[in-house]
Order: sequence, then structure tokens, then C-alpha cells
Amino acid sequence: VVDFFIDMFYLVDLILFRHGDRSPIKAYPTDPYQENDWPQGFGQLSQEGMRQHHELGQFLRKRYKGFLNESYDRHEITVRSTDYDRTLMSAEANLAGLYPPSGQQVFRPELKWQPIPVHTVPQSEERLLSFPQGDCPRYKQLMNETEHTEEFINVTTTYQDVIELVRTKTGLNKTTVETVWSVYDTLFCESRHNMTLPDWVTPDVMEMLRVLKDFGFQLIFGVYKQQEKSRLQGGILLGEIVKNLSKMALIDPKQRLKMMMLSAHDTTVAALQASLNVFNGKQPPYASCQIFELYRDDNGSVSVSLLYRNDSSMEPYPQQLPGCSLDCPLDEFVKITKLSISDNRDKECQVPSERTDKEVIIILAVSGALLLLLISLLFSLLCWQKEPLSSRGYHHVTNQEVAEES
Repeated sequence: VVDFFIDMFYLVDLILFRHGDRSPIKAYPTDPYQENDWPQGFGQLSQEGMRQHHELGQFLRKRYKGFLNESYDRHEITVRSTDYDRTLMSAEANLAGLYPPSGQQVFRPELKWQPIPVHTVPQSEERLLSFPQGDCPRYKQLMNETEHTEEFINVTTTYQDVIELVRTKTGLNKTTVETVWSVYDTLFCESRHNMTLPDWVTPDVMEMLRVLKDFGFQLIFGVYKQQEKSRLQGGILLGEIVKNLSKMALIDPKQRLKMMMLSAHDTTVAALQASLNVFNGKQPPYASCQIFELYRDDNGSVSVSLLYRNDSSMEPYPQQLPGCSLDCPLDEFVKITKLSISDNRDKECQVPSERTDKEVIIILAVSGALLLLLISLLFSLLCWQKEPLSSRGYHHVTNQEVAEES
């Protein structure tokens, strides 16, 4: 690995990972296990999840030995997470494995840890790492159209019995291909934490639910008009990544950043992979990691390599961007990915412009005021015409004129 960095003039590494093992997001109505059965409640990182990310941090430390500093350098790495406990804690556990303190960075001899900043924004303001985003009318239309595709209808028909079984056994009012994944997720979390599953949850049922769960991910980002969906969803993140990689490729003696780390969710990883057209159709597992490596070779050419780590017992496997080589030249990478990146997402989403809305309001207000003024003038004129001559001051003027003439 060290020789690779020396020969290839490694430039920057960008890493997106899913959080580690967690408790269920919620329980279904008849679930024997509710929130108080989990140490920290629903949707929280477990100790196994902490171990998974600590191990991932150690893997990254080993892989990038000779490229990253042995000790933490705030100029070399930037870390961003979605604003969820499990993603923030995953990033912190990862950094604990990546940068164990040594020398002057040890502030307590018995503590093999040091605080490293993880940045975030409120979930209500998250526009980069949380997918699918619900602010896009066109995307909602695409999802409605997806439900009328032959593939969707075939899967729904094939698995109708298990979908109905889930509805009757869980107490849910409605279950569909898209929503049944949450039941699978709850059962999966419970089984991983050695909780006894209900009798109706046989291995065959779990396998069918797993298939439906994976199909649910495919529906969100593919199956029908995948590239357009990508432009409205994962292409947002891909656009930022391409922008950053292009910037890092420029020769800048002041540039010290070497790693960008993003801590997010399975849907984030799947959305990004779909926009790259490398998604394998399966839910990204806990602590799975999408890697972008940017480097310059001896002749000065800059290339991008894609790697995916979804199994801690194996090395990450290389991914080939369709239409390019494994080591994809940066200019080709930018050209190919441009098809999945929107130049004007609001326009493609068919979102009404705020500026246009304000203009309409102003026009209506001005028009209303002018109309009111016109009505007032007409009313005054009508009243004026109906008044007798004497009441309009004519008699006084006439008398005055007669008096002056005499």
C-alpha cells in the first residue's frame, strides 16, 4: 500500500459509510419488544456497531499508512455526519480507530482516545446526506409511475401471501412492498441481538422479507427511470463529490486536505451507488463503506478508483464505472457522471420558484389596490352626478358672477 502511494502520487480519499449495528427504528403493533427493551431506545448505535466502526477506522489507518499522518492533523481530514445519534457516534468510533492518540496527543495515559470534531447540520436542513429527499414533486410522480411497472406488479403478485401474512400478524393496517422492509428491519435487529422471534417468523418468511426489503431499495433509486431518479436524489451528493475531486486534482501547494469522511445511512450509500450505476441491488450492510481514491500517476494524469467494502473479512472490491476503466481518468469520470447530476434540480423537480411566487403575490396585491381605487373613483363619480346643481356650488358661483357684472 505504501509503495502504491509513492508510485501513484496519491491525492485524496473520500469515504462514505453507513452507521454501525443499531436497535430497530420502531416496533410493529404486536411486537413483544418495545422501546424500553433496548438499552438506549430505538434507532441507537449498539456496542456491536461501535466495534464495527472502530474496526473500520483501524482498517483505514492500515490502508492509508504512509499517506495519512500517524497522528491526527486537523488540516488533513474533515468529517461530516447526518444529525442522528447513530451516525455521529459511528463517526466518533471510526475516528477512535483511525487516530489513536500518541505522544503529545495523549491527554490521559489510561485513555486510548482523543476528541476529534465531527460536523453536522440540523436534519431539517440536511440536503446532502439524507435520501430520498421528499421535496421533489417530479420524484414523487416517478415513484407513482414505478408502481405501475410490470416488474413492480410481478413482485407484488409473487409475494402477496407474505405481504398479507405480515399485515395480519403485525397488526399493521396496511403493508406494501415499499413498507414491509421496516418489519424485516425490526425482526432482523431483534434476531441479531438474540431476541426470540414470533412463531410465524420462519427462516422462509425472513428470506422472503429480505428479498422484498432489497427490492424496496431498488424501487427507490432504480427499476424505472433510474438516471432521472439519480438526478433528483443521489446525484446531489455525487455532484458535490465530483466538484471536490476536481478541486483536489489541481496542484495547490497550500492544499493539505487528504481525506473527506461522510457518516450517513444505507439509503445514502445506495443513492450514491445508483447515481454511479454501480449499485448491486442489495441493502448496504452496517458499516459498509464506499471509497473514492484520487491519484496522479508518473505522467501527470489524474484518475479515480471506486472501491466498496461491505464485508470486514475481505478487502474492499473494486467497482468499474460503466463506460470507463477501473482506474478511470478524472476527465472521463466527470463526463460520465454528469449524466446523473442535475444543473438545476428545482427546475427538474418542477418545484415552484420562490421568486416567482413572490412576484405573483406582488402583482395580485397591486392589481387589487388598483381595482379598489378604480371602483372608488367610479362610485364617487356616480354620486357626484346624482347631486342637485345647488348642492354642487353652482348657485353661489352664478350669483357671484352676476354680482360682478353689475
